[in-house]
Order: sequence, then C-alpha cells, then structure tokens
Amino acid sequence: MTAKKAKEEQLPGKDDCLRMLREAGCDQAVIDHCVAVSELAVKMARKCRADMALVRVGGLLHDLGRCKTHDLGHAVEGAKLGREMSLPKAVVLIIERHIGGGISPGEAVRLGLPEKDFTPSTLEEKIVAHADNLMSGSRRTRIQEAVSHLARKGEFEAARKVLRLHEELSEICGMNLDDIY
Repeated sequence: MTAKKAKEEQLPGKDDCLRMLREAGCDQAVIDHCVAVSELAVKMARKCRADMALVRVGGLLHDLGRCKTHDLGHAVEGAKLGREMSLPKAVVLIIERHIGGGISPGEAVRLGLPEKDFTPSTLEEKIVAHADNLMSGSRRTRIQEAVSHLARKGEFEAARKVLRLHEELSEICGMNLDDIY
C-alpha cells in the first residue's frame, strides 16, 4: 500500500463529514456553505496539483466550529472538535488556519484568539482558506468582492492578505482563480 493510499484511508468520506457536521450541531446553511467551499477547493486543488482528497475533507469540515460560535473563534473551536473526533492532523490544521488570509499571533490576541499563528502554510490549507474567502454563504464571489467586503469593515490588513493569497494561488495554478467556477 502506498503512503498516499494509507493517508486517504484515514480521511473520512463526504457522507461521514456531513454526518459529523450535523451531529456537532451545524445548521443547514453552514453545511451548504461547507459543501460549496469544498467543491470550489477541489477545483483549485486540481489546477494546483494539490492533494484533492485532503482538500475535499478540509473544505467540508473547515467550519465545524460554527456549531459553537460564528465569530473568528470558530476556527479554534472547530480544531478542538476535530482533535476530539480524532481527525487527521492535516485536517485539524486546515480547520484551525482557514480564517481569512492568515492571522499572526499578535493579530490573534488583538482579535480575542489564543496567541498563535493562524496562517495557512501548506498548499492545501491555503486552498481551503481561499475557497472560503471566495464564498458568501453558498454563493461564489470574485476576489474584488471579497477584498472590498473586508475593506468596508476596516479590515485593511486582512484584505491585503486575502488579495496576496489569491495572487499566490493564481500563480501556482497558472490561472486567475476568479475564472474557476
């Protein structure tokens, strides 16, 4: 058995992920959003030659913590739940690091999160975070809408990070990710 095959066997399937979201208490709007993020993330992963199985599961479970809270702390709560569910570490890190374009330890404290780095570091973490950035509920948005939304809220650094992430992933994928639907 290859290492990749062994890893894939550890990942829950789509139905298992949806069951986990429901059993944790996520409402249907959150579940629909997670499905939409996962579908977009897989399209990106295919273009970027990333681990599509990991991206699929990470996209489905990225908002697991929304069963507890809808503020930024949902990433912390989701990672905690993921560890309790014995999810693979790579999935837990996607859940924990998917918020925005990344949050530094100093920013995390300012925002009421634990002092740690919430910046996506692997290609798969970046893809799920950015697919989430390009969704408003279950509706696909373009990068300019996502950046403008953050800027209107006064989150200029977050807007810059999201735009940089879009540019980085577009370069890796060899296309403007606004063109993936």
